[in-house]
Amino acid sequence: MQNISQEQATEAMPLAGAETTRFWRDPRFGGMECLSATFLTHEFAPHAHDTFSIGAIESGSQIATICGAREASGPGDLYLINPGETHDGAPTDGGYRYRMIYPDLSLFREILEDVTGRTFRGTPAFGKQILHDPKLAAAFLGAHRTLEAGVGALETSQSMFLVLDAMFRQHGSSIIVPTDTSERSAVRRARDYLTEHYATDLGLEELAAVAGLSRAHLIRAFRKEFHITPHAFLTDVRVRSARRRLRAGDLPAEVALECGFADQAHFTRHFKARTGLTPGQYRAR
Repeated sequence: MQNISQEQATEAMPLAGAETTRFWRDPRFGGMECLSATFLTHEFAPHAHDTFSIGAIESGSQIATICGAREASGPGDLYLINPGETHDGAPTDGGYRYRMIYPDLSLFREILEDVTGRTFRGTPAFGKQILHDPKLAAAFLGAHRTLEAGVGALETSQSMFLVLDAMFRQHGSSIIVPTDTSERSAVRRARDYLTEHYATDLGLEELAAVAGLSRAHLIRAFRKEFHITPHAFLTDVRVRSARRRLRAGDLPAEVALECGFADQAHFTRHFKARTGLTPGQYRAR
């Protein structure tokens, strides 16, 4: 009789007959957002996070486009997505079950400094966003299960600290700022304008005037730089703002209008397409 590990047993388990999500904020890591979920048909719209998106698939498979590159992933693969990097995701072969954490930049830097005992100079980043590392993926899943189980603070903190430190040591680097160009400056002006005025009803002509580009040139250059259209970026900024407001306890109906959505149904559709949760589910945690 063959002996298999708990990780192998979990990977071999059939997916649940319905989509499930468990979302929580862990106080041991400064309220870091955590997710364990099974998605059978749900497809994520292109979006980005203000935080890192780090995770691994337990069972099944997903296909995702991250920063313009499309790639399939399954058990043994890691997601190491930097803040601000546009990505989507869709199930393949019947769906997938995965676990994610969303540490912000300051928390990630703090963890690295705590583990190494040295001041971290620079901005931590990962050079590859999907990579195959079965050993590290299994370690992450184990640490995540410990986090979800809510066991002793020391055990929980130590396991996740060590996993995140190993991820950066093996696959991390420091962000290198790309050389600026006039086109890059133009689309960044447009990006910043969208970020500052996300709650208003912006038009393409207005945005093109801010960038100093034609409308067609702006859309083409914006997609090239950020792997997303201006409208999709605006929607994503609105959802990210909504997340902050919901986390502060604001009501979904109020958040929908204050963040520029036409109505609550419009808000709910776009919010779930980018988070896998409804605004009510996100706020209740």
